[in-house]
Amino acid sequence: MNRSLSRRNLLTTLAAVPAVALLAACSDSGEEAKANNVKPADPSTPAKPATPAAVQVPEAQGTVDMAELLKPGALPEKQLGKDDAKVTIVEYASMTCPHCAHFNDATFPQLKSKYIDTGKVRYILREFPFDPSAEAGFMLARCAKDNYFAMVDVLFKQQPSWVGVNNTKEALLQISKLAGFTQESFEACLTDQKLLDDVRAVQKRGADEFKVDSTPTFFINGKTYKGAMSIEEMSAIIDPLL
Repeated sequence: MNRSLSRRNLLTTLAAVPAVALLAACSDSGEEAKANNVKPADPSTPAKPATPAAVQVPEAQGTVDMAELLKPGALPEKQLGKDDAKVTIVEYASMTCPHCAHFNDATFPQLKSKYIDTGKVRYILREFPFDPSAEAGFMLARCAKDNYFAMVDVLFKQQPSWVGVNNTKEALLQISKLAGFTQESFEACLTDQKLLDDVRAVQKRGADEFKVDSTPTFFINGKTYKGAMSIEEMSAIIDPLL
């Protein structure tokens, strides 16, 4: 992807972005990138089905220095939960990734009610877009200010209506209007070059410093976990840390 692409040109790109441009969603070089078509995950089909028996604790794929991970980046952190929570989860996600959308719909509500709202977990979401549409989605969420997480949730839930469609710009505009945007504020957001540069900087830092190469990637108290997990799997990781 041409990182010097201007926002005006990116808006034009969004107006006619074909599905093939979105094939890198979830991975730059994994199976998703090689697939002929990428569709949002079926909510009835968990990414990693949990068995009724005791859930095996997912194996970490590496570790990071939490002090380095939590240093301020190009954009202010978007956080839910208490600063002094015993467990900190940092998720890198892409707005066009079906696995991220599935985690948002199937696991996150339970994670929030069971751990975040009860003060046990601090949750931070960071942008890791793989394509112009994902960049636009995150920019709109940032422009929604205090409604960042609400906008992210809507865009994930509405993913089939704007990812891979014939006119992504128009589809995003209609969703944004329901969230309170006007045509003017929508276009002002998506022509904010500094915001685009900052979103890209968050992704670059994730890739360069913390070796993020697919989404969703979770860092839980310094350990790396890749892929959408069920609430049972996340609980198996979180509970021993409390």
